[in-house]
Amino acid sequence: MPQTAIEFSDLAVVMEGQTIFSGLNLSISAQQKVSLVGRSGSGKSTLLRCLLGFVTPSTGTIKIFSEQLSPKSIWKLRTRMAYVPQEPELSGGCVQQVLETPFSFTNNHKLQKNLTRIPELMERLLLPDKLLREDISELSGGEKQRVAMMMALLLDREIMVLDEASSALDPDSKQAVIDVLNDQPQLTVLSVSHDQEWLAISDRTVDLTDLQKG
Repeated sequence: MPQTAIEFSDLAVVMEGQTIFSGLNLSISAQQKVSLVGRSGSGKSTLLRCLLGFVTPSTGTIKIFSEQLSPKSIWKLRTRMAYVPQEPELSGGCVQQVLETPFSFTNNHKLQKNLTRIPELMERLLLPDKLLREDISELSGGEKQRVAMMMALLLDREIMVLDEASSALDPDSKQAVIDVLNDQPQLTVLSVSHDQEWLAISDRTVDLTDLQKG
């Protein structure tokens, strides 16, 4: 039986007196690619932020590879996840520097060899080599999304968390990202997306409203 990578149990989030969701239960097996759908405001992005420890649930538990998410465990568990939001916040400098910066951190020293994959990923994600010398602030939204995706892949995490990470991509670029992710069978992916092409590659598409009690 596959290992459970992510488990949300009886989760509730209340913000400013408003219940975003409650009684939410979801289990995701390792190596599954799951897409969350649902009406606007149903809490899809909030659920991802709970998983990353950016939002603290009002009640319920979150487990990542059977370890409960808590203030004590969050930093260790984050090293098992990569996050690509709709509008990535990337550090300053040229693209090459932005890609290399995470590998200067102690936790990522052992992954520096992965930087040799940059030329291959640039080609596969339809990004020209000259982009590596351009300032990150000059890139388009779609280029930033692909650079953020590349960084996530280079960090070689077990779980990838994607929040509308293909929203700024043209059809060819979107297909390129999909093809790259399809070639990563070891990855567990939890994403929020409205793109039909994206949903088509998911092992499961889950409506957030169906996960809640009552």
